[in-house]
Amino acid sequence: MTDPTPEADASAVPGRAGQDAADLPTTRRVLVVTGMAGAGRSTVSNALEDLGWYVVDNLPPQMLRPLLDLAGHSDERLARIAVVVDVRGGQLLTELQDAAKASGDGPELRLLFLEANDAALVRRFEAVRRPHPLQGSGTILDGITAEREMTAAVREQSDIIIDTSELNIHQLATAINELFADDETPGVRVTLTSFGFKYGVPTDADMVADARFLPNPFWVPELRAHTGKDEDVRDYVLGQPGALEFVERYAEALRPVLAGYQRENKSHATIAIGCTGGKHRSVAVVERIADLIAAQPGVAISIKHRDLGRE
Repeated sequence: MTDPTPEADASAVPGRAGQDAADLPTTRRVLVVTGMAGAGRSTVSNALEDLGWYVVDNLPPQMLRPLLDLAGHSDERLARIAVVVDVRGGQLLTELQDAAKASGDGPELRLLFLEANDAALVRRFEAVRRPHPLQGSGTILDGITAEREMTAAVREQSDIIIDTSELNIHQLATAINELFADDETPGVRVTLTSFGFKYGVPTDADMVADARFLPNPFWVPELRAHTGKDEDVRDYVLGQPGALEFVERYAEALRPVLAGYQRENKSHATIAIGCTGGKHRSVAVVERIADLIAAQPGVAISIKHRDLGRE
């Protein structure tokens, strides 16, 4: 196999060929993801899904036109559709051209092609101990060569080409984020959960903090029936010695963590804060911490009070 062409070099990440994703329409976008087997289609699919795209995997090429029609008449929930397609059927280019012609004023259709050099692809197939889908009775390299010939026309027509030869899965996900994330796409979605230790620690928590060092409002008769969402309980909890210091320092400690999550493409994080029953202290602390970190760039906050309704 010869070395990549100058065009391929120019399109490797962080460069790219054709139209940049920033130039794509802000609504009604259909992105077809295809390319060489082993070049990273699954990683790209997951990254786009994390960015809020509706991802359709392994769609037969013949279904592209109906999907484009659906996208043109759908609501905002299907404004961005990514379709992962295997080009080895040999019909993709024709179906793309026909679908684009038939779309009229419908959503714009763009094609992302993933490729890698022979050495990288051979190494990846050997790592998972699987044959190349086209190698038959030959070698992995035979299958790669056959696939390059079969996909050459599709690659030529692609809007964006990414060479993944030197990229690991995290770097490829970062490249997709840089291409397709918009200002409204959070880098990490954080769920702040209050809970009661007596009911068990949330099994999906990435980080756990303990608010039981604070006096328990349960033992204050006029506060017992209230919750940490009520002003009187919140003022009582946050007015205790060390409470605000803990909340503010914990929120500050989370800032570099959440920034690091974004750099590492960890798109979801669950932070759990517990007290005895999950009704007073942990609820008040979660509500306050959410206020403190909600303004951090690239962070979207949701709040869950797991045990608030328990007796």
